[in-house]
Amino acid sequence: MLPPSWTKNDKKAKILIYTFSIIVFAVVVALGRVQLNVQPGFDVHIFALINAIINSIVAVLLITALLAVKRGRYLLHKRIMLVAMVLSILFLVSYIAHHLLAGDTKFGGTGTIRFFYYFILGTHIPLAGIILPFILFTAYRGLIGEYPRHRKIARITWPIWFYVAVTGPIIYILISPYY
Repeated sequence: MLPPSWTKNDKKAKILIYTFSIIVFAVVVALGRVQLNVQPGFDVHIFALINAIINSIVAVLLITALLAVKRGRYLLHKRIMLVAMVLSILFLVSYIAHHLLAGDTKFGGTGTIRFFYYFILGTHIPLAGIILPFILFTAYRGLIGEYPRHRKIARITWPIWFYVAVTGPIIYILISPYY
């Protein structure tokens, strides 16, 4: 195991994690009501493509990090997970930019594909909405060296984060013809 990278301070960590998670959730919810009326001079849906690429990379990183930890390569696991977290922050910035500039896009598919799209979207959105504090608490437990608690919460966090990372690009592929 690795030595702790951070000093344990559960009270401060909880305040920061919950505050950050609530702010991000509020901003994302507010995006449904706000759209900037600007013409940036480029196709704003490039942000949606960037989001899909980032989510795809994060999904691959999550698998790679899982394999690394299973093989006892803890430093590699830590580095990969930190990269996944940084990419997720970039995703969030790109997601906000896309929704501020492009607004909502209506899905135009019919039949089975419509059901599939809305099923994926209907599971992706709530899971994406709740995963942030899980990611942050999982990272915190690992960074302070509480590995049994880290593993316990990671067993919940990893599959949800992976599902969100995989379904994001699927949603993009399905909605992109309607941009």
